[in-house]
Amino acid sequence: MDERLQELAAHLAAALPEAVIASEIRHHELAVRVERTRLVEILRFLRDDAQCRFNVLCDICGVDYPDRPERFEVVYNLLSLSLNQRIRLKLTTTEDDPVPSATAVYSSAGWWEREAWDLFGISFAGNPDLRRILTDYGFEGHPLRKDFPLTGYVELRYDEEQKRVVYEPVRLQQEFRRFDFLSPWEGMDHILPGDEKADQGPQDAEKPR
Repeated sequence: MDERLQELAAHLAAALPEAVIASEIRHHELAVRVERTRLVEILRFLRDDAQCRFNVLCDICGVDYPDRPERFEVVYNLLSLSLNQRIRLKLTTTEDDPVPSATAVYSSAGWWEREAWDLFGISFAGNPDLRRILTDYGFEGHPLRKDFPLTGYVELRYDEEQKRVVYEPVRLQQEFRRFDFLSPWEGMDHILPGDEKADQGPQDAEKPR
C-alpha cells in the first residue's frame, strides 16, 4: 500500500512542482503540504487526472496553532472510489489571509468551509455563502480557537416577559474552584474517625489487643 502512495506522491510532485511543498506517509496515509494560492489547481488535478481520480471530498477541517506565524492549518481529506485511495492536503493561513474556496471543484466544500469559518474564523475567498452554520447568527467569536474562553462571551435565554430570546453577558453561577491535585491522603489535615491508630508509635501498634 505504501508503494502506491509513494508513487502517487511522486506523480503529484512531478505534475505540480510549484504547488507541492512536501509530502509524508504515516500509518499508511499520504499527507501533502501545498501552497495556499495553488489550492484550486491542485484539487482540480486530483479530481480529473487519470492516476488520481479523487472524486469525493470527505471533509475540510481546521486546526489552530496560536504560537505559529500562520496560526491556522486547513486540512482536506479526499477519496478515490475507483482507485480505493485516500489523500490528505494541508495548508497554512492567518486570520487575515483568505483561502481559495474549493466550491468550484467540489460543491460539497461550501458547507465544510462555512463550518471552518464558524468555528475557527478561517476565511474562504469565493465561497458564495460564507456565514455561520453551527452556532447562532448572533454568536460572538469562534469557539474552536485555542484562545476562546471556555465560558464564551454571552449567554442566551428565553425571556418570558419579552417573549423572545435575549443575549446577556456571561455570569458565572459559582466561583472558580482551585484544584491542588494532592491525593486524598496527602491533603488530609485531620484524622477521620477510626484512624486514631495513625498516631500510635511502632511499639504501641505491636501490643496485643
